[in-house]
Amino acid sequence: MAKHPVAILLMAMGGPDCLENVAPYLLDVRGGRPTSPELVEEIRERYRVTGGKSPVLDVTREVARALEQRLNMSGHAHYRCYVGLRHWHPFIKETYTELLDALPERIIGLCMAPQYSSLSIGAYRKKVEEARAELADETPISFVKSWHRHPLLIAAIVDNIRRTLERFPAEVRGQVPVLFTAHSLPERVVAMKDPYPEEVKGTAQAVCEQLGAQPTRFAYQSQGRSGEKWLGPSVEETLAELAQEGHRQVLVAPIGFICDHVETLFDIDIELTQLARTKGLQLERIPMLNASAPLIDTLMSVVEAHESSLVH
Repeated sequence: MAKHPVAILLMAMGGPDCLENVAPYLLDVRGGRPTSPELVEEIRERYRVTGGKSPVLDVTREVARALEQRLNMSGHAHYRCYVGLRHWHPFIKETYTELLDALPERIIGLCMAPQYSSLSIGAYRKKVEEARAELADETPISFVKSWHRHPLLIAAIVDNIRRTLERFPAEVRGQVPVLFTAHSLPERVVAMKDPYPEEVKGTAQAVCEQLGAQPTRFAYQSQGRSGEKWLGPSVEETLAELAQEGHRQVLVAPIGFICDHVETLFDIDIELTQLARTKGLQLERIPMLNASAPLIDTLMSVVEAHESSLVH
């Protein structure tokens, strides 16, 4: 008789799968609050110039296939990897319903974001709990909370930084500032004692320890359009400071992101690059890990460590 699998639910924010779905996607992101037609068109244009859809689902599905294959080669248990998105199809609830068909012996929830925040990772977990309640499911479940300082993650980022620094002239390479970025969140997370600001800085610190003498900065990017205050400093003001200090090159390392999406493909590659140009700065960005072998190695190790913690 076939062994019941361990189901791994990989979760990501998601994004529209075509330009027509930008408006309903934004409606879901904003919790049903309407978005102005001007903002919908602005966001639609961002997707139009970066490929016509979000790459998140395709990349995460590729990660799921590769991770499932690697885990099943290890021979410890039989694994099935699934992908559920927070704000678009396949929604977490849709995927949760599907994975129950395999009658898993237990479920592991794993978010495609290394740093924990109650507003991000916590919200994914809430979606899972809502699905379990609605489906009256009692399958044992556990969640990977954070992997922001995992040695394999840090090594992969460091390697990407070193490779991308080679785009700059050899004589200035050692002085090019590495600008670490993470997605900004509303400033109220500080009062909530949310671990996110410390965790993104923890990732940056772990990378710095391996980079040696390379100059570094940290800034938040992609602040939201709500009226409240968001975490700073912003990448825009940090770029201005670097230019004022006389720098002519900058390497952006978005350590708060695993996969390419509009925040890297538009916010950095188009908008920030143009801003840098107006300030006389050559801006380069490290590649995202996407579904690369170093990410699969990292997630394999994350799952194994999580499994081990359940046993002890």
